[in-house]
Amino acid sequence: MFFVRDPIKFPHFIRSQKRLPDSGLRDNHMQWDFWTLNPESAHQVTYVMGDRGLPRTWRHMNGYGSHTYLWVNAGGERFWVKYHFHSTLGWESITNDEAAAMAGVDADFHRRDLFETIARGERPAWTLKVQVMPYDDAATYRFNPFDLTKVWPHEDYPLIPVGKMTLNRNPENFFAEIEQAAFSPGNTVPGIGLSPDKMLLGRSFAYNDAQRNRIGTNFHQLPVNRPRVPVDTYMFDGQMNFEHSGSQPVYAPNSEGRTWADGEATPEESWAADGDMVRSAYELHAEDDDFGQPGTLVRDVMDDAQRERLIEQVSGSLLGGVRGEVLDRAFWYWTSIDPDVGKRIEEKVRTGSAPEPVPGMGES
Repeated sequence: MFFVRDPIKFPHFIRSQKRLPDSGLRDNHMQWDFWTLNPESAHQVTYVMGDRGLPRTWRHMNGYGSHTYLWVNAGGERFWVKYHFHSTLGWESITNDEAAAMAGVDADFHRRDLFETIARGERPAWTLKVQVMPYDDAATYRFNPFDLTKVWPHEDYPLIPVGKMTLNRNPENFFAEIEQAAFSPGNTVPGIGLSPDKMLLGRSFAYNDAQRNRIGTNFHQLPVNRPRVPVDTYMFDGQMNFEHSGSQPVYAPNSEGRTWADGEATPEESWAADGDMVRSAYELHAEDDDFGQPGTLVRDVMDDAQRERLIEQVSGSLLGGVRGEVLDRAFWYWTSIDPDVGKRIEEKVRTGSAPEPVPGMGES
């Protein structure tokens, strides 16, 4: 899941997690001000403030696609899908104290661990699983299935194993192969499409724009980003262009024999044509609230020890400079997630009995 569902909020969220404009310091008060004014953040904040926010290593951390994507099979049937990458080593976490010590001793611990593990010949791997929702279910499901602040319960749409991702070598040059890699959800292959998730639609444009600004107009021609099969593309020219089509036509369609993709979607093949379904999926459903799923995470997924660590983590963060009405909203925020957890957080903060806060700690 994610902190916000509206792409217009994304730059504001990022700024709230960075640094103050005057001192340049991290600030817990600023973070909690944004989070509590945007309660759709509750599910993600609960996730990262709990044990899942402190993976033992990158090798012990799961990955999730978050967004809902569209799958279309060879017969033209459409389905909604979510991606899950589960570590074959299993998920493991560390404590907040261990994380603080790790940051002080070796801030590069996670990068070092992954590089050295692969260099030893071990191959970290993740099993890819998907949840698949029949196309028409989206209109009547109990909450908006395109809302990335939500997860689909496994009992409704079970995980289906489909493959494995393995890291089988280290980069030979970090800048060329890692820093210049240009990921974007706008990069899809035939059979995979986007959903009406507005954050996904925003990212499909914004991420490619960011790569053009960060790397250059023709970032897709770099070896790390180049398709593995030949592509007859009409995207060319601009700075640093080194792949070209000679004197062939630069437009499509053309009458000179140069091919182009002619698989334009018909209205019947596009979810945009299903206006009733899209509008229905964006109406409030029975469980379209901000605090239901994080409450379930706290009560039904976490055990007593994990809940206690969550309370300690949140209390320590709030004691790190959060004040006034923002602090009051933070108590309301956690009480809305779970009354007991909220009460215990407020008691710890009011009495100052939470762990000594570390400036800038507690943020995602």
